[in-house]
Amino acid sequence: MTVLDEAPGEPTDARGRVAELHEIRAQAMAGPSEKATEAQHAKGKLTARERIELLLDPESFREVEQLRRHRATGFGLDAKKPYTDGVITGWGTVEGRTVFVYAHDFRIFGGALGEAHATKIHKIMDMAIAAGAPLVSLNDGAGARIQEGVSALAGYGGIFQRNTRASGVIPQISVMLGPCAGGAAYSPALTDFVFMVRETSQMFITGPDVVKAVTGEEITQNGLGGADVHAETSGVCHFAYDDEETCIAEVRYLLSLLPQNNRENPPRTEPSDAADRRSDVLLDLVPADGNRPYDMAKVIEEIVDDGEYLEVHERWARNIICALGRMDGQVVGIVANQPQALAGVLDIEASEKAARFVQMCDAFNIPIITLLDVPGFLPGVDQEHGGIIRHGAKLLYAYCNATVPRISLILRKAYGGAYIVMDSQSIGADLTYAWPTNEIAVMGAEGAANVIFRRQIAEAEDPEAMRARMVKEYKSELMHPYYAAERGLVDDVIDPAETREVLIKSLAMLQTKHADLPSRKHGNPPQ
Repeated sequence: MTVLDEAPGEPTDARGRVAELHEIRAQAMAGPSEKATEAQHAKGKLTARERIELLLDPESFREVEQLRRHRATGFGLDAKKPYTDGVITGWGTVEGRTVFVYAHDFRIFGGALGEAHATKIHKIMDMAIAAGAPLVSLNDGAGARIQEGVSALAGYGGIFQRNTRASGVIPQISVMLGPCAGGAAYSPALTDFVFMVRETSQMFITGPDVVKAVTGEEITQNGLGGADVHAETSGVCHFAYDDEETCIAEVRYLLSLLPQNNRENPPRTEPSDAADRRSDVLLDLVPADGNRPYDMAKVIEEIVDDGEYLEVHERWARNIICALGRMDGQVVGIVANQPQALAGVLDIEASEKAARFVQMCDAFNIPIITLLDVPGFLPGVDQEHGGIIRHGAKLLYAYCNATVPRISLILRKAYGGAYIVMDSQSIGADLTYAWPTNEIAVMGAEGAANVIFRRQIAEAEDPEAMRARMVKEYKSELMHPYYAAERGLVDDVIDPAETREVLIKSLAMLQTKHADLPSRKHGNPPQ
């Protein structure tokens, strides 16, 4: 038919068309129904648009493909074609910097992924990579849309491929705000950071019903894949919070510490904390006795700007701390042994946690400061059979491969292979400092004396007195605070109270560091 033959009731001029557009947009903005919104709120969950409003600066969100609808016809889908197809995509700003986002709308098909839904996500991921800006996914979906069959599964494949292509190029943050089951859980696992909300978000490959059918074990969804499980036991989740508002606020804070992409440096702020501030409290905070524990977190608080930092994986592998903070306004990554947990030893989980953090810092141009107080690797059959060799090698590989500025500081103990792995000078640390309380050795003096002087101790009239004398001799010969400095393995022994100033001046010198890796397709890190 011609333009003059339009059906009755259809607008015939531009103003009418614009009015029609506003009606359609209002329908898309409102979602499926007020009842569906009330059901979402009744679960203690926000809607997708409410979440985006919390994440982005006011009035900054620009939606993409708001009017997209699926083309499927089977199983009753032809009668139900809501706008957005269950996912809201677009971009906005966080503290004035561009951020791309997609958010599942659980009110539409339970947030399940179909072909059109997946295509929207693919497009916004491609836009984020091309623009060189972070991507945040607000996940609240029921998995693949069963009615669309293999087309939905192929949609996940496209997401995984783009997650991998974006890895180390732009920051990728997954925020789990509802269920995430089956293959869908692999997308968050491929991203840089995973946030979860207690009670309302879960992640698992096979749900409780399948687990019961196959193994006979009975377990709840939260017991199988809730926020606390993944934050404390599996290490899948980096951050866990009690409510969505706090969770999303922390996502904004994390973004403020990250660059837009791998070609930029993290945003610098004007510091309010003096660069030359002394920290005399450090003289009393760390006991000289290597067997006495202390809280390494308090050391970090003393040296970073205003005592503020964001700990990553705070509740998993607590024997090592990984944190982002600022020193003189510059973002730094801090890796530190925690003597309060397992005496600060390295084990399988601590090695994996620190290795991934070091890789992330290196990918996004964040200098790394390593604080050592490590008695070695955790001994035990479980550790050896669990592959501590290859897992410990992950941390070694990550440090050796990192080209960002690297500074290590030995506070107290630094024994054996753990000393080498924790960014020693021999594996490429740019600068290595030590406090006067440092002890760098192959092992503790007691163990070393027992090995070296076994015969003398056994043949002595008073073995214990002989052992004590040999321990003292070993310490005085090979473990005094200046032994490593005298051999050039430590650049300087510093006053603990001057730690902040020394580190800041060192970071300033290293700002222009440039290091090239050998030409290669990629390395083959230990797995």
